[in-house]
Amino acid sequence: MTTLLVRGVRPYGVGDPVDLRIADTVITEIGPGLKAGSDTEVIEAAGQVALPGFVDLHTHLREPGREDAETIATGSAAAALGGYTAVFAMANTDPVADNPVVVEHVWRRGREVGLVDVHPVGAVTVGLAGERLAELGAMARSAAGVRVFSDDGKCVADPLVMRRALEYTTALDGVVAQHAEEPKLTVGAQAHDGARAARLGLAGWPAAAEEAIVARDCLLAAEVGARLHICHVSTAGTADLLRWAKNRPGGDGISAEVTPHHLLLTDERLAGYDPANKVNPPLRTEADVAALRVALADGAIDCVATDHAPHAPQDKDCEWAAARPGMLGLQTALSVVVLAMVRTELLDWRGVARVLSERPADIGGLSDQGRPIAVGEPANLALVDPDATWTVRGADLASISANTPYEGMVLPATVVTTISRGRITAHDGRIRR
Repeated sequence: MTTLLVRGVRPYGVGDPVDLRIADTVITEIGPGLKAGSDTEVIEAAGQVALPGFVDLHTHLREPGREDAETIATGSAAAALGGYTAVFAMANTDPVADNPVVVEHVWRRGREVGLVDVHPVGAVTVGLAGERLAELGAMARSAAGVRVFSDDGKCVADPLVMRRALEYTTALDGVVAQHAEEPKLTVGAQAHDGARAARLGLAGWPAAAEEAIVARDCLLAAEVGARLHICHVSTAGTADLLRWAKNRPGGDGISAEVTPHHLLLTDERLAGYDPANKVNPPLRTEADVAALRVALADGAIDCVATDHAPHAPQDKDCEWAAARPGMLGLQTALSVVVLAMVRTELLDWRGVARVLSERPADIGGLSDQGRPIAVGEPANLALVDPDATWTVRGADLASISANTPYEGMVLPATVVTTISRGRITAHDGRIRR
């Protein structure tokens, strides 16, 4: 049996450097000066930080249906290079993942690729139409074992349908992940509703469109004792609502995510009408960014999720109004979190582990991810060089698409090695098959 020996790493960035021995799929020994055997592959990791492998609750892999933008294979490669060992693939594929056949296809294809654990998200409603509940129970009982349900890309706007979904998923030990957007307030919306959108002549997407749905759904979830997850939180008002909701009776079932781009970028970037900056929900104000950072640090927002949204050139390299919303995120997530949260001293490396690995694994119901770096625990790890920098080039990323808002930016920290179930999946910028 081949073993791995990681030398000179600092788990969570604290304490003296230690070595990690990995055999089969688990960490078998931790300590200084461990010896390598004849069948041992050695990873020299002096100066690197060891973190639990990252878990993304919100990834668009586009397969089936839009393989011109991304596939499960290319998205898995991007995830592995970004330090991820598990991702949740959103349901807005073509056909929609609203039945056992589609979710099992996604799950099996993820296993065939084998770079990260791919967990399909099941649609809440048939065809994402918001009218009739999808086959939630059948998807939960399928080989894919679906436990996260979302119509992401569209809001479950009907409060009765949403209540029924929350009630039904409670019996499945599941969670409904809501794209919070009151559609009647965002008809034709192109940018955050404010002075900048008005100057640019872009229809506004008001903060209240998000906040109204968040408030409604937190009340519904608490009333029925269900688990509710709020996707891509973007406003200071939503952060305040989450604090209020979590402190009410029944609030322990409420969780939320923020994207890396909403932690760093603002609507100031819209001045050049570059569609790379078009996303839903839109980039907000500096005040919103500051509030989201604080909310992530204090736990009002539980975790970071990428909302990795690749688009083919014809859907993104066009005029602003026609461009599809969305950004790549898997390979840049760690660096953006370091820039927004670690460099500002809002999080340390243990905090990074919490928001990128531990809490998303818990929310997604993954018992073998987000585990402590300890003997006997699964060997799902991301080894990070905290002192490195790199320049983002969309064409160099593993995704088929290149729609990154960070093009040309110099970002801090790099994922040097990703280990999934005891096997190296990415090392020094290259995929290991």
